[in-house]
Amino acid sequence: MEKRAAILEAAKALFIRNAFAGTSMDAIAAEAGVSKLTVYSHFGDKDNLFREVIRARIQDLLPEDIYSFDPDADVGQILNRVALVHAKLDCDPENVGTFRAILSDCRQGNPRYGKLMWEEGPMRTRGLMERLLQQAVDAHKLDIDNVPRAAMQFMSLIKGDMMMRRMFGCAECVQTYTREMEENARAGVAMFLRAYAPH
Repeated sequence: MEKRAAILEAAKALFIRNAFAGTSMDAIAAEAGVSKLTVYSHFGDKDNLFREVIRARIQDLLPEDIYSFDPDADVGQILNRVALVHAKLDCDPENVGTFRAILSDCRQGNPRYGKLMWEEGPMRTRGLMERLLQQAVDAHKLDIDNVPRAAMQFMSLIKGDMMMRRMFGCAECVQTYTREMEENARAGVAMFLRAYAPH
């Protein structure tokens, strides 16, 4: 397990630094201090290793209990919890570095890596968000006709243009940016609740 964890850490660092196409299994083995055979025996191939890196990273940052629903809790507080975690993660410099690396690979003609990221990241979290919203609807805390669409709307509202600004290097002042990011997430939740509060 220690070797597996070391390989995942090495692969994550190299994928962020060199993008997927620029990262070899030899380099990952050297960074992790193991043989290339050990890397292959744990993960099979580079695609599987990449998927595991993405899956492990997202599950560390967005564990499922973030999306837990409590029928006795205020739905606004639950949604604010989710919104603030997502906003901070999506605008984190290291995560943005990962997005840039994957976009670089997509531009070089390797869209399957972007697809892996999409499946393990946004599709997984969208499913968890849909489950949370459906539970809120079932508990009569929200009135939503189309839960999948509402889940997408929620994510768009809480992020605004904050992640794109970080992607393009336009977050000049860290303190100002962080404050605006949190205010934007809370404002997104407030707008979402105005749209879907029970009448």
